[in-house]
Amino acid sequence: MMAFKFNKNSGVRRSDTAAGFTMIELLVSVALFIVIGGAAFSLSSQHAPLFTRQQNLTGLNITMRNAVAQMQMDIVNAGTGYYPGTNFPDWPIGITIQNNPTSTSCFNSATHTYTATCFDTLNVIAMDPTTPPSHPSDIGSNCVSTTSSVLFANPPTGITAATLASYFHSGDQVLVVKSDGSQMTTTILSKDGKVSGGKVQLQHNPTAGDGSNLSADDPLGITTNPSNKLGTSFCTNDWIMKLAPVTYAVDATDPVDPKLTRKQNGSIDVIAEQVIGFKVGATIWNSASNTSSAFYSFDASSYAYNYSLIRSVRLSMIGRTAPNQSGGSSFQNSFDQGNYQIQAISIAVNPRNLSMRD
Repeated sequence: MMAFKFNKNSGVRRSDTAAGFTMIELLVSVALFIVIGGAAFSLSSQHAPLFTRQQNLTGLNITMRNAVAQMQMDIVNAGTGYYPGTNFPDWPIGITIQNNPTSTSCFNSATHTYTATCFDTLNVIAMDPTTPPSHPSDIGSNCVSTTSSVLFANPPTGITAATLASYFHSGDQVLVVKSDGSQMTTTILSKDGKVSGGKVQLQHNPTAGDGSNLSADDPLGITTNPSNKLGTSFCTNDWIMKLAPVTYAVDATDPVDPKLTRKQNGSIDVIAEQVIGFKVGATIWNSASNTSSAFYSFDASSYAYNYSLIRSVRLSMIGRTAPNQSGGSSFQNSFDQGNYQIQAISIAVNPRNLSMRD
């Protein structure tokens, strides 16, 4: 057997000097990393507030546009149009407006909070689409006066008296209108509807002698002015309609976050938060010149609350991003110097049932 001897001097010869960074090179590279990293973090911190501001403004823009789109759809259908055969040649009411006077006391410049008196309220007079319109009479077939506390509704064709009665409940608001739209009044039902002699008995709070009502019986302000085509005598070719008005108002219960709400049939939906401005104006019909006014009035008293004259509505709304989230503590807007961004939007809407006949 052959024996092999291992030569300890055989194999690869190692260098006496190890390869790698020197201490100086390592220190220089760390210094460069710190400088470049610091610059990157500085740029990022400077642009983060700008990015946040743009994101907040984009969200605000979408919210504002959605809100005015919803209001526009409701306003354009103000008044009648829900049922064939009840389209009046001269619809008497479609919009009512409660204007609050501009007041600095409603805004706290220290806390940037707003109270309810900063905002207007808009009521769109709409019919309840689930309740068919019916004709009024007394217990027989004579005309009825709303100054009494009871009127009777004749069921329309295809609707039984029991079915029609089931639609009316205590607290409902009804609008009674002449077939030609020349007169109207409104009142609140004091009892549920019930069948009586093949008709539906509707007990209600009686109107005044001119067709007007107390505010409790007319929360929409329809009969605020006697010039609003008011009447008290209605006959069997006239109409009784159950109202399902749409009310837009700002809920300032939380003054840090005023909310624009939409109320209908007792249901309240928030359609925009952080609303710091909501004003409603109207152009008025001038029967003498057969023209509308050139300017929008934001004071309903200037046209004596005669809402039957309204031909166009102007909505002006201001929204803001959430306070202290503008992307920088030093930011101040130019509107109220708050630490948030703002955006204003304004649209004009012609309620088609009020303006087409002109």
